[in-house]
Amino acid sequence: MAKATRDAAPPIAQPPHPVLEQYYASERERPLRVNEMFDAAAAEYDRVENAMSLGTGKRYRRQALARAGLGAGMHVLDVGCGTGIVTQEAARLVGAHGSVVAIDPSSGMLAQAQQRAVALAVQGVGERLPFADASFDVVCMGYALRHVADLNAAFSEFRRVLRPRGFALLLEITAPQSRFEHALLKLYMKRIVPAISRISRNGRAASRLMSYYWETVENCVPPLTIIDALRRAGFEQVERKVEIGVFSTYRAVSVGSR
Repeated sequence: MAKATRDAAPPIAQPPHPVLEQYYASERERPLRVNEMFDAAAAEYDRVENAMSLGTGKRYRRQALARAGLGAGMHVLDVGCGTGIVTQEAARLVGAHGSVVAIDPSSGMLAQAQQRAVALAVQGVGERLPFADASFDVVCMGYALRHVADLNAAFSEFRRVLRPRGFALLLEITAPQSRFEHALLKLYMKRIVPAISRISRNGRAASRLMSYYWETVENCVPPLTIIDALRRAGFEQVERKVEIGVFSTYRAVSVGSR
């Protein structure tokens, strides 16, 4: 892929969803307000997530990572690691001869990740990764794509830190196209999960975060926009697989140098 000329205009920012005014007033304000929500709910996040996934979350993540090709000896970056659920499952797959580095903008979520004995957890964002070029075999992101500010910037950074033939793996929840299935998922994620969340110790914060979570799912850009953004960043062999119409797995390969 030819290098861009020095005076080439940067790609237009592609947020994953429009401004959600009930939570923040502008794109500029969004990172601060979203981090505040995650920080406030961090201590309860795993309990709520476990209830939301009916206890299957860890197993599903491990299986998705393994199916994508994560294996022994690989060096992995988990972007938007949250409490470290994906990080922990990736570490089990890469074993003692591999490594997993975790990064997240929320100090509260990172504190929870470190309680899982995550070896290296760094505070930062996917759009500005503090790592050298070609540092990792895999960059993964579990259900955090909706929380970045700019898909184009994030995917460009993912590719930069990947080694040739390395791959990016994105796990996401996608709102179903069927009106009936969409209504069911909305009822579950917007009403039932926040109601369950209120039972937790910091119930108000957890409930608010889960309500926000659904809004990001419902308003997220369509899968084709995500695929196009990956290709614009220089990824090849971009593919998306869907399970039960809701769980999307995107895999994209970094071929050669930028």
